[in-house]
Amino acid sequence: MAKVTITLDADLALEVMMRLGVTSPQDAVELVVRDYLATDRRTVARTGGTRDGERFLPKPPTAEEG
Repeated sequence: MAKVTITLDADLALEVMMRLGVTSPQDAVELVVRDYLATDRRTVARTGGTRDGERFLPKPPTAEEG
């Protein structure tokens, strides 16, 4: 698997490390990204795609015939 190097604010990295209980900033970022991807897939599977919300919008008025 290819590796990617990112730059991250130290305070943000420490906050994530403390919340996740890990000692490595690399592990913390990896866990956050993996969780985000897993959550996104579950959310889309449960609620549908991003355009599905349009079906709940009120219908625009139609011109009356006659």
